[in-house]
Amino acid sequence: MSGGSDLILERMMALHPKVIDLTLDRVWRLLDALGNPQDKLPPVIHIAGTNGKGSTLAMLRAGIEGAGLTAHAYTSPHLARFHERIVLAGELISEPHLTEVLDECYEANGGENITYFEITTCAGLLAMSRTPADYTLLEVGLGGRLDATNVVAKPALTVITPVSLDHQQFLGDTVAKIAGEKAGIIKRGVPLVMSGQSEEGGAVIEARAAALGAPLLAQGQHWHVTEERGRLVYQDETGLLDLPPPALMGAHQFQNAGAALAGLRALGLPETSYEAAVTQAKWPARMQKLAHGPLLDAAPQAELWLDGGHNPACGATLAEALTRLPKRPTYMICGMLNTKDIGGYLAPVAPHITALHAVSIPGEANTLPAATTAKAAEAVGMQAQTAETTAAALAQITAQEPAARVLICGSLYLAGHILRTHG
Repeated sequence: MSGGSDLILERMMALHPKVIDLTLDRVWRLLDALGNPQDKLPPVIHIAGTNGKGSTLAMLRAGIEGAGLTAHAYTSPHLARFHERIVLAGELISEPHLTEVLDECYEANGGENITYFEITTCAGLLAMSRTPADYTLLEVGLGGRLDATNVVAKPALTVITPVSLDHQQFLGDTVAKIAGEKAGIIKRGVPLVMSGQSEEGGAVIEARAAALGAPLLAQGQHWHVTEERGRLVYQDETGLLDLPPPALMGAHQFQNAGAALAGLRALGLPETSYEAAVTQAKWPARMQKLAHGPLLDAAPQAELWLDGGHNPACGATLAEALTRLPKRPTYMICGMLNTKDIGGYLAPVAPHITALHAVSIPGEANTLPAATTAKAAEAVGMQAQTAETTAAALAQITAQEPAARVLICGSLYLAGHILRTHG
């Protein structure tokens, strides 16, 4: 849907030449001009990490709502519409409200240099500061220390999900350096939930928490989560929970659920929140089974899945998720950005895939050309070919295998295109 917000968002794109330029100076200046809305939010849960932060946020939100409470949520990037980034007390921001806060931020910024993510984050904070809710869920955009969301002096809780190599050009070329950036969200005396870190990353985060006197709730030390007979078993010092498996698919979602449960317990939420967290969470483009739309209409016997993961850890996660599904010839339609480690992403998935059909991501300047993706797939032992579009790739696959399982994957940008045009 097009509206006034689209025009203002286009104007905002022109305010700063770089897409990413990590510093908080421009954000502090604009927030000050807006009356510091970041200080007027309902209690904040601030979430950073390379993988799993969106799913963990979705489970925390489901848990809060399961307790009969309301939550704002700020996430990025959006998949189909910008409005998805700002949830106010459980509802997507309305077009008039979004237009109003974007316009207000644009005016208050006075034509100064500011990135698109920074000014739109300020708009999200402004909207959330003016709407009553019980909690605010803030997802870090990139890194943590210098991310535009890192402006809340005293959150109720911080969460750091697993850290791995991604965005090295901005955050550093080792897991320790990247963990140092994520650890920048830790605040003095504020409890920190930490899930699934490597020894290298965990040591950096733990040291920062200790230096700031932030009570640490670390997986493997203070809480444990396991999959037992298809159920989720969570244990910490207050006792054991035996819950249904997460609604979100894959072994890694047990870990994300554990982090959400540790967070809900740290916040003192009631038991009604626990089951809701694991069973009611929704997070699009994370092993999402498509239920309708033109793609399914064109291939009615096929099983279509959408996944936006794009780094080596996501590739391993995807491979594991495929082992949970009944055996069926499985094909990939893959489009990736040229900043990603494509070989690292594809290698774990290769043994589970009959063939890969590579596409360029429509309308995306930084897409990897389809031919490059196909070549990378062949280098890890996959059969590969190119297609002009996702629909053309699906037609190629189902001409040979009408009842194929087809996984559309490799980028959130590709997933967003699918949800916008075929959702």
